Amino acid sequence: MTLKEGQRVRLAVDTRLTDWVATTVEDPSAPAAVAGSLSLAAGTPGTVVRVVEHDEQSQGAREYERLKSLLDSFGQDMPLESKRQLEEKVGGLEPEWTAYLEQRNRVTVRVRFDNGFILDDAREDLFTSG
Repeated sequence: MTLKEGQRVRLAVDTRLTDWVATTVEDPSAPAAVAGSLSLAAGTPGTVVRVVEHDEQSQGAREYERLKSLLDSFGQDMPLESKRQLEEKVGGLEPEWTAYLEQRNRVTVRVRFDNGFILDDAREDLFTSG
């Protein structure tokens, strides 16, 4: 589902939110502590305020795409050793390419709930239309 600004949505699952208190100037060595938590129930209604599409392709993923295209286009005409080296490079970059494909088209949203709370940078799959 692709969400749009202004769309009415409902929280799909119970969601627990926590926040941390930073260390104080008086004691910078003190560890951060949980300030508290808030739970929002599944079905909590709200409105999408902002939609952000993320397409963060790493250098390795770009290189995989470039080398794979080269191999697909010219591999049959390459000397065997050059083709083998190129296939090794492509194979070595395949995990980065796979990771990119899994993250590609990741969408986060900012939702203002009817109760006044705002949830920012939330994955769009946490919401249903409604």
